[in-house]
Amino acid sequence: MTGRGRRASLPAGGHSRSESLVADGQGGLLVRHCNREGKVREYDFAGLPVAGPMQASLAALFAARCVPGRWTVHATSAASWDHLRRFAEFLARQQRPPRDLDELTPHVVRAWRAGLPASVGGGNAFRAVAGLLRDDARLQAGPLADELGRRFRVPRSKVQSYSEAEFDQFTAAARHRFRAAVQRIGENAGHLQRWRDGAFAEGSTDWVLGEGLDILARTSDLPRRIRANGRSDGIEARYRDAFGGATWERLFLTGAEAAALGVLLMAEFGWNLSVIDRLGVPLASPDQGEDGRVTYRIPLEKPRRGRGRYHETRNVTDSGAGTPGRLITQALQATRFARAIVEELAPGSSRLVVWRARPGGRRRVNPDCLPPVGPFRFGIHSDGAKSSAAAEGLGSSPFRRGRRTVIALDRREPAQHSQGTHDRHYVLPDDRVRAEAVEVIAAGAEDAAGRARSTVLAARLQDRPDPADVETATADCSGYRNSPWPSIGGGCGASFLMCLACPNARVHPGHHPRLAHLHEALGSLRSVLPPAAWAADWRDSRDRLEDLRRRIGEGPWSHALAQVTGADCELVSHLLTGALDA
Repeated sequence: MTGRGRRASLPAGGHSRSESLVADGQGGLLVRHCNREGKVREYDFAGLPVAGPMQASLAALFAARCVPGRWTVHATSAASWDHLRRFAEFLARQQRPPRDLDELTPHVVRAWRAGLPASVGGGNAFRAVAGLLRDDARLQAGPLADELGRRFRVPRSKVQSYSEAEFDQFTAAARHRFRAAVQRIGENAGHLQRWRDGAFAEGSTDWVLGEGLDILARTSDLPRRIRANGRSDGIEARYRDAFGGATWERLFLTGAEAAALGVLLMAEFGWNLSVIDRLGVPLASPDQGEDGRVTYRIPLEKPRRGRGRYHETRNVTDSGAGTPGRLITQALQATRFARAIVEELAPGSSRLVVWRARPGGRRRVNPDCLPPVGPFRFGIHSDGAKSSAAAEGLGSSPFRRGRRTVIALDRREPAQHSQGTHDRHYVLPDDRVRAEAVEVIAAGAEDAAGRARSTVLAARLQDRPDPADVETATADCSGYRNSPWPSIGGGCGASFLMCLACPNARVHPGHHPRLAHLHEALGSLRSVLPPAAWAADWRDSRDRLEDLRRRIGEGPWSHALAQVTGADCELVSHLLTGALDA
């Protein structure tokens, strides 16, 4: 159903989804994977060096994932195929190779696992193959299932975040490059509009430039001279003279400028390359207030989130220079001519990040990405990212380390992943995060220690005892198993004198006589002990009792002193001699 409740259009009659697993009856066993762009890749399981039943079982497991909602890109199926092929080669080297999956043993799986490199690649291989095998009903219980379900411990990632200076360096360079492109395209767009308004004398240089820009905006290129043999002999002289050195760059982004835009999107929003590559054109709606600010609704695709959670939207407002919304405004301005041509040539295939390739350049196309439309390409090309990084003195593309910097240090929250993945793979392994955390941890520890030594009463005052609380020597306890100072064996490890510093403690009038007598006893100790010794052992407890005295008032406090019993005196004596701490 559509959003308005109408039935969605159905495919033509006789349409059916092509089968992933194909057996031709002549020993062929092909698995076809159709990615999200409709491109098909085939994997021949008949070529694996294992017995026929094993080939068929592996092919069936593989085909079950080559369906919409499971594997949407060829990169995933190709990597899994490579891991599965190596696993089959391992099985073929065994003294008695298993003929089918039900002949696999924990010993064989353990030996294969031990032979994998102790690296991220080894972990990926084990998870890919073990995940496939666990889909088979015969391997979902028993010792073999336990072996396949074991975690593969890999070394800590070596990818680290950038230092603040490095991050600022390449983001500043990207900002400078992209802003120059926005200004260049904006100036030429203004000249084109003035030409269309008839502001130039026909035949003048400005008029020829405007005419050329109009042709460029409609066709993506300028008229060229054609030789007798049909080959191009370059741009017509009058347009070449009017344009000077730059031609199509006047209205379109280059690959390097698109990479700069990608860096800014990554730095601003924390998006990875897969999200930026498929970033749709945001929809603008005027702000409801009087300032007329534009709010963009940005559609995002996040395949790694799993089925049913691929799509989400982000609302961003252009609130002025330096805001996230202003970056979206500039991106729309810089790509408007390219998007218009793309929409005319291939309706519905436009993206926000679109750029024009150089004539005669390499046309390596990733089958998992939107295919080029004429001279235009989408997303961030790896060559553009590497060349722009090299220009700034970076050893490799800045996107992986840059995104780690944004996610782990600036945003400090998950983006396209869960909180567990965020902590395990982004925050905890990062050296810069750990270094910056030292001061935070130290401050937290100091704060906790300060709270423990606080001279302010932390116990809660109440009018009557609660039957659910447990009585202690100085107060009632409502959370013995949830103490701020737990003991090794469980429960509370603090002395009874610390009860008044604990938020779990409850003090009611029945405690007042005992505590008032303790207050007097601590004052007496002050007259017989060296000041440093008394301050180290008793000052904090006395100050908390002073706070209690101020809270309940002088009248009730004097009344409590008059009600002190012999049992109270004996209990306080035990407290001061440490007899209750044993």
